[in-house]
Amino acid sequence: MKVLKLYKNDAELIEKASKNHRDAQQVLYQTHAPKMLSICRFYIKDLQQAEEVLLNGFFKIFKRLETFKNEGSFEGWMRKIMVRESISYLRKKKQLEFSAEDMGLYEKPIIHDTTELDIEEVQLLIDKLPQGYRVVFIMFAIEGYKHSEISILLEISESTSKSQLFKARKLLQQQMKQLNTTSYGIN
Repeated sequence: MKVLKLYKNDAELIEKASKNHRDAQQVLYQTHAPKMLSICRFYIKDLQQAEEVLLNGFFKIFKRLETFKNEGSFEGWMRKIMVRESISYLRKKKQLEFSAEDMGLYEKPIIHDTTELDIEEVQLLIDKLPQGYRVVFIMFAIEGYKHSEISILLEISESTSKSQLFKARKLLQQQMKQLNTTSYGIN
């Protein structure tokens, strides 16, 4: 078992990590990596690709750590970096598209015995959304961004952001309705 050095407070830990103290950086990584990976995973379906984005995001965090002024939430600051890194990754891979047409062809949802969905099932339903719908839905409904912020980050109009959110919600409702119908044995 490896023993990690404990720090008096987060400010001291962040300060040491910003001066390239590897043990402090390791503590920051181990403390925040699971939550930051879940953020990357929301945007990127493939776990290995999400992990790659996580590592790139932490590289940027450690590189820019001295710019964090201990004003506001450190986790929130990291979260923004991870969201932007995820969006940047999707752009590089040309996976970030915003559909103007209604997408009607989807895989059938997984058959369930119960109407209650757990986190993994919700993630699977979100994963089935087209990339543009999914990114806007996550940014708005989960991350709490406003349409004006989404439009700037994704370089789209506010009306496109609103349209993508509307379509994402509609598809999720259809998928959940179909899932519930299948669960009750009606279909």
